[in-house]
Amino acid sequence: MTVRTRFAPSPTGMLHIGGVRTALFCWLYARRHGGKFILRIEDTDRERSTPEAVQAILEGMQWLGLDHDEGPFYQTQRMDRYGEVIQQFLREGKAYHCYCSREELDEMRAAQAARKEKPRYDGRCRGRKEAVPGVNPVVRFLNPDAGSVVVNDVVHGPITFDSGELDDLIIARSDGTPTYNFCVVVDDYDMQITHVIRGDDHINNTPRQINMLRALGVEPPLYAHVPMILGPDGAKLSKRHGAVSALQYRDDGFLPEGLLNYLGRLGWSHGDQEIFSLEEMTRLFDINDVNKGASALNVDKMLWTNQQHIMRATPERLAQYLQPQLAALGIETADLAKLAAVARAQQERARTLKEMAQNSVFFFRDVTTYDEKAAKKNLTAEAAPLLQSVRERMAALDDWQATKLHELVQAVAAASGAGLGKVAQPIRVAVSGGSVSPPIDVTLEILGRDTTLQRLDRAIAACVV
Repeated sequence: MTVRTRFAPSPTGMLHIGGVRTALFCWLYARRHGGKFILRIEDTDRERSTPEAVQAILEGMQWLGLDHDEGPFYQTQRMDRYGEVIQQFLREGKAYHCYCSREELDEMRAAQAARKEKPRYDGRCRGRKEAVPGVNPVVRFLNPDAGSVVVNDVVHGPITFDSGELDDLIIARSDGTPTYNFCVVVDDYDMQITHVIRGDDHINNTPRQINMLRALGVEPPLYAHVPMILGPDGAKLSKRHGAVSALQYRDDGFLPEGLLNYLGRLGWSHGDQEIFSLEEMTRLFDINDVNKGASALNVDKMLWTNQQHIMRATPERLAQYLQPQLAALGIETADLAKLAAVARAQQERARTLKEMAQNSVFFFRDVTTYDEKAAKKNLTAEAAPLLQSVRERMAALDDWQATKLHELVQAVAAASGAGLGKVAQPIRVAVSGGSVSPPIDVTLEILGRDTTLQRLDRAIAACVV
């Protein structure tokens, strides 16, 4: 059997991180077993679905690197197929027309509530042979009255549902449009899905979908319902907990592998290992190891995980992500070599690429002002002759490399007896505008001779107060 999983988001909002984790688990399972990963856009809610949301899903999946083997399939393009199956069910007596009015249904539910019964459609139209003039009926699936449905859930274990509590689900509205649960069944059937991995908010849909699949003459796929992701306060994850959109995390400077690593570990583990490449997760992931309990989002842990991936990434890869982050700050550069050099210098200390960009502005934009506290402490009258000596030696330096620049700064410190920090820190403030930068020799090498000398001249002038 070829494993076939699917990720089926609804384009009624952003691709949130709960959906990303579901997509990741589906993708990992398919990849580990040499199967197929199908992308399906469940866009039958025409009032709420938007082209922008569809684009956000596609863009988010592309950024994450969760490539699909088939699709994207759009439910709105499969309406003829859904109509075929509805007609098939009607012919085979597995579905029927229901002419009940809204008022009639309300009265039925009120009576059930008065008897302290679970509200459900009582099947009163099951045996109706004649149409009701002037009424466009809905179509209901004829659910079995007796027995039970057992969902052998990979995560939660067997879950049993009494068939008698599952009412006859509407599968086509009065205007003929098919409903969500029915479309899912036809899609999973046609696309030969073998494993359905999705959020556990779908558990109650599963027995109805299983019954419809069996009505089509097939055994249902294997189900694995993944627990929800909660906010740090234990409540359902929402916008008030911060960024929840995949593309928002991209814009906030997360690496896709950093976000995927964090989400993969949110409910799944492999021993005590914390940091995984996507290749490692693919090799080690087992849906049977997913926890039953919900996991809470931990922003600090997410940032730490992302930082670990930044530290492990090649500077050339980081440069690709640093470039748009700088562009967001108004800095346009096509110098990938310089971007890679900056990334190499900054990657040990940056938690996000956005943070890296903010801390690297001085590499690309002239320094015309200084941090007030840093300038007061370091650009002093005592620092002026030290900076002047550094400037003179640098102007004469014939090999502008970090090792030579380091030796030069050390030589000035030794000659003045001032100590390395008393020389290096004023240089740092002079060239970066603040008290924090990568190692000063590396910083100077990236900036280059002309920019360094120009900034030293400005700082020396600022020292004369």
